[in-house]
Amino acid sequence: MTDASAGEIASQLSQKIANKTARIGVIGLGYVGLPLISAFTNAGFRCLGFDVDDSKVESLLAGRSYIRHIASETVSDWISTGKLEPTSDLQRLAEADALLICVPTPLNDSRDPDLRYIESTSEAIAAVLRPGQLVILESTTYPTTTRDVMLPILQRNPAALRCGEDYFVAFSPEREDPGNPDYTAAGIPKVVGGTCDTATDLSCALYGHAIVQVVRVDNAEIAEACKILENTYRAVNIALVNELKTLFDRMDIDIWKVIEAAKTKPFGFQPFYPGPGLGGHCIPIDPFYLSWLARRQGMSTRFIELAGEVNTAMPRYVVG
Repeated sequence: MTDASAGEIASQLSQKIANKTARIGVIGLGYVGLPLISAFTNAGFRCLGFDVDDSKVESLLAGRSYIRHIASETVSDWISTGKLEPTSDLQRLAEADALLICVPTPLNDSRDPDLRYIESTSEAIAAVLRPGQLVILESTTYPTTTRDVMLPILQRNPAALRCGEDYFVAFSPEREDPGNPDYTAAGIPKVVGGTCDTATDLSCALYGHAIVQVVRVDNAEIAEACKILENTYRAVNIALVNELKTLFDRMDIDIWKVIEAAKTKPFGFQPFYPGPGLGGHCIPIDPFYLSWLARRQGMSTRFIELAGEVNTAMPRYVVG
């Protein structure tokens, strides 16, 4: 607990963000974290990069990139100019004014969300949490994770700091499309929802410096649900064209030419394409967060389950 008022703490952090003296800590230096660092360093911020994988830290310190669309020359410039300081020392989380969490969220063997990386990261932050920090989860997950999983861990901080008064928590889903040269982290609109209005204000101000457009929503749950909707929409539509491909192959109809013809319609249609891969890490996994959540509410999501079944079978169809 701190003697400064909540308004004073938020105001001080807001000023740091406004004049770009706020230090950005990015946790998870993979295909989401590095492009995010690129966006913030280009905007004039200094970044701390955290990863428990020492090989990633050593590679970055040596000026070597392991992400195809981030050049080694860019990484070397970050290091030489002090724009980025990579580290595996999680005690240094206290040095950052804003902490952006970009860790994996896989499924376990029973297709339930595996939140161990979010939980362990939250524990590491809680251990060194100080007044005036903004914590933003970017990892794709099911709605209520930020408030019901991450926040209770942060609230166990040894200093008894209060969320919404001493520190601030929000969710802003990553929207990376790895390998797509047309969209960079800085060029994709950013959805932002906080666990309180002040957290949303601060997060929007922060991303506003580095991202082309910030889309403010009412709360963290809407931001979380937004990402799940985006990825489920894609998974379901890919399942549709995958199933049509198997049908049209039997009828000797070229699905690719069908799609090319259909996409000339200027409304009510968006092209999706068949194949054994769904496009990235998230699409095969994220819809099952939603079906898991539905089961907890006593519902079944037959549409999502069927899409997963169709898409899972597609590699066997292609190979066969």
